[in-house]
Amino acid sequence: MTDNPPDYELDDRKALTTAAQVRALGHPLRTAILQLLHERAATVSELAAALKRPKSTVAHHVDVLARNGLLQVVRTRRIRAIEERFYGRTARLFYVAPDRMTTAEEMPRDFNDFVVAAGESATAYEEGTLWGFIRHARLSKDQASHFWDRMTALVEEFDRLPRSGETMYGFAVGIYPTHYPFLPPAERVE
Repeated sequence: MTDNPPDYELDDRKALTTAAQVRALGHPLRTAILQLLHERAATVSELAAALKRPKSTVAHHVDVLARNGLLQVVRTRRIRAIEERFYGRTARLFYVAPDRMTTAEEMPRDFNDFVVAAGESATAYEEGTLWGFIRHARLSKDQASHFWDRMTALVEEFDRLPRSGETMYGFAVGIYPTHYPFLPPAERVE
């Protein structure tokens, strides 16, 4: 267990500014690789063993992540004639920055963290171990932005928690506009 995972230097945040970067996160195996690397740096062999997948499959997905700037080699080790690479994330938190993409068409329409969270949480729901809330409030854009900043800080706190225990927990947060109706201002009764 480390006090402040992972065991290598990385940026706190990285904006994803291309469709390729966002698509790289859209594959469940790549998401799992990134999650494992929150623990510590790892080799392709270690990742393949943890994921119970062929080394060649994992190597392909590691390459996709590295090509898109989400992973990097953080150290190497020589074992006989082979140099073993340890991969790490480039940031604790990746976030989609559609405002930095050159065109609106670049933003992938099929990427949705909540679709991933829904799939991951299905078993927990069936077992009665899913904790969650959904609430609605009428807010200004400034209030919503301020609230999002507070949620981002909570996500960063979650990412820095010491790794322990026997269960991997998911944590999903979000704020989004809806088309829910709301009441007009009450009429004055005199």
